[in-house]
Amino acid sequence: MTRGKTPRRLHLNAFLMNTGHHEASWRLPESDPYAHVDLRHYVRLARIAERGTFDSLFLADGPQLWSNLAQRPAGALEPLTLLTALATATEHIGLIATASTSYNSPYNLARKLASLDIISGGRAGWNIVTTAGAEAARNFGLAEEPAHAERYARAAEFLDVARKLWDSWEDDTIVADKAAGVWGDDSRIHPARHQGTYFSVAGALNVPRSPQGYPLLVQAGSSEDGKAFAARYAEAVFTAQRTLADAQAFYADLKSRTGRAGRDPGHIKVLPGIVPVLGSTQAEARAAEQLLEDHIVYEHGVGRLESLLTLPAGTLKLDERLPSELPPESAIEGAKSRYTLVVELARRERLTVRQLIARLGGGRGHLTFTGTPEQVAGQIETWFTQGAADGFNIMPAVLPSGLDAFVEHVVPLLRARGLFRTEYDDPRQTLRERYGLPRPAHPYPTPAPALV
Repeated sequence: MTRGKTPRRLHLNAFLMNTGHHEASWRLPESDPYAHVDLRHYVRLARIAERGTFDSLFLADGPQLWSNLAQRPAGALEPLTLLTALATATEHIGLIATASTSYNSPYNLARKLASLDIISGGRAGWNIVTTAGAEAARNFGLAEEPAHAERYARAAEFLDVARKLWDSWEDDTIVADKAAGVWGDDSRIHPARHQGTYFSVAGALNVPRSPQGYPLLVQAGSSEDGKAFAARYAEAVFTAQRTLADAQAFYADLKSRTGRAGRDPGHIKVLPGIVPVLGSTQAEARAAEQLLEDHIVYEHGVGRLESLLTLPAGTLKLDERLPSELPPESAIEGAKSRYTLVVELARRERLTVRQLIARLGGGRGHLTFTGTPEQVAGQIETWFTQGAADGFNIMPAVLPSGLDAFVEHVVPLLRARGLFRTEYDDPRQTLRERYGLPRPAHPYPTPAPALV
């Protein structure tokens, strides 16, 4: 390492999903089937992650009710509302909300995100999704979901409008001169004046510029459209790879695309998802994994898998392999990259549908690692040091116990290896600063006063 250079440090994000990422987690004796709508549950999880000095936590979301209520707890508290409550219950950890560019308007969403950033003291992040699926489309008056490329074109314009709105106040617009009776300076307001293909937005935001300028911009799509979008806009990317080689290839490709887009490749952080199932021994960890697999209702998974693969109901048989003929990724208008990941996993390991559902039950295609804390820490270190990741999206199979175990047993090992912080560096540090990212410069800097 170059003398005097700051050591590269791991980034950890806690992906919080009701009772855990394993679809059968809610059936365990320790789990509360109503936890997904209990604020106390999320406060507890946020404080566990903050005790582990995680960079951030993240909430997924989608504007639809998944139809199979038998499978697992369904419905969710709206992320920005929940994260605003968590902002008052935590001090340091970043708060990342998922929100769709397909089913929101730029003005309202930019305002909500700026408000969360102000309330939290600069800890807000936005996981930008384009939202696949006809179920969501029909909730917003559309017969079918927009085409994949169109969703990303709308998302790009949405981001351009949002940034204009976040920049519509200069940082020093508020004068607060009581003696002169002047609260603010109208000359430092810059209306969006946007007229585009998807949006027309005239005015300025009605919230001042927030501590970070913009929230941390996060993205999770790994399709060609998704990677192009990430290279242009994203500052952190949540991704799913199951092998070191695949993760290295994705990492190198995304960093290269970011450079070609005119951005510093160091300003985009790649965080693959990992579902750690821990035990004090390998046998104990495998027993914990088996307990979860024993609670899967495999019939629930068949319909979900048929939907992902765009197959007619009744096509898949539990103890047979996937059909030899499946649509190419180019024909998929939904979650393209997840489709390809699942098909390649099934083909590579020659899995039956039952075995495939078991593999997907823990993390929907993300890497599931079952082992001791030392083994999990070693896996994380390998990916981090071998050009596959800047950090990880930690997805505990069971919550809160899985997150607590990771913080208690894996985080100390990462610290001992010099990979992760032992404490938050500065209580005033923003989420952007924690990720090593600059605050966006305002495009309308106030001219310096003339010299006399």
